Amino acid sequence: MNEVRKKPTLPGLFKKAAEGKPITWLTCYDYPTAYLQEQAGVDMILVGDSLGMTMLGYDSTLPVTMDDMIRHAAAVRRGAPNTWVIGDMPYMSYQPSIESAIRNAGRFMAEAGCDAIKLEGGAAVCDRIRGIVDAGIPAVGHLGLTPQSVSALGGFKLQGKSASAAKKIVEDATALEEAGATMILLELVPDRVCQLITERAKNSLIMSLGSGPHAHGQLLIYHDAFALYPKFKPRMAKVFADAGAVIRQGLEAYVREVSDKTFPAAENYFGMSDEEFDELTRSLEA
Repeated sequence: MNEVRKKPTLPGLFKKAAEGKPITWLTCYDYPTAYLQEQAGVDMILVGDSLGMTMLGYDSTLPVTMDDMIRHAAAVRRGAPNTWVIGDMPYMSYQPSIESAIRNAGRFMAEAGCDAIKLEGGAAVCDRIRGIVDAGIPAVGHLGLTPQSVSALGGFKLQGKSASAAKKIVEDATALEEAGATMILLELVPDRVCQLITERAKNSLIMSLGSGPHAHGQLLIYHDAFALYPKFKPRMAKVFADAGAVIRQGLEAYVREVSDKTFPAAENYFGMSDEEFDELTRSLEA
C-alpha cells in the first residue's frame, strides 16, 4: 500500500465495526515502525506504556513517565500521519486527580498530535474518563489484565475466570461506556466474556488483546508479534514474522565481515584522486 491513504475517523471506525469488519490495532513506539505500519494499512496505533518493557528494558510499565510517552508518541505521529494514534496514560498521570488526568491527556493531544488517550481501570476511573471526554478528548478504557495494577492482580494472568470476577468486568465495561469511553480494550479475559461485553456495547468499540475473536477488533504488542522482545513470549501473541532472527543474523554477519576484513568493500567507501592526494602529501611535507 504505497498511496497516501485517508486518515481514519471515529465515525469511520464505528462504521467499519457495524459492517462486521474487524479493526486492526498494533502498538508502536518509534518513527520507522510507525511508517511501516501505516504503509501496511493498520487502522490504529497504540503508543503503549509497554514501551517501558519493550523499548526501555524495565521489568514493568511503572517507571514510564509522561515525558517518555510524549517523546515516543510524537515520533509515531511523524511516522504515521494518517493513522488513528492513541496515547497511553502512564502510571500516576491520571490516578491522583481528575485535574491531573485532563492536563496529561491534553499533553498527548497538544504536544504529540494524538487522536485519543487510553487509561486503565473500571468504575474507579470513570470520573477521570468523564472529565477527559468533557474536555473534548476521546478516551479509551482498559479492563482485564491492566499492567499498571499487575501486583494487585497477582501477576500477568487471565482475568475474569470466575462468574463473580467476570461480572465485575462486565459491570466496569458498562460504567466506562456510560462515562463516555469511545473504546474499551479487554486484555486477557475469557473469549465468552469478551463476546458478551461486545454484544452489550451500544456506544463503545470493544477491542481484544488475548480475549478472543468476538470483539470489534484486535490489538497486539508489536514486539511480541515480530519476536523482538527477548524476555518472554505471551500465549496471546502470534509471531507473524521472526524479525528478531533476521536482525540477529544480520548482526552476526556484520561482526563476521568486519572481523575478517571483507567489510567495508570498495563500494562502501569513497576514494580520492591521485592528483589531489599527491598535492595533500606535498602540502604536509612543506
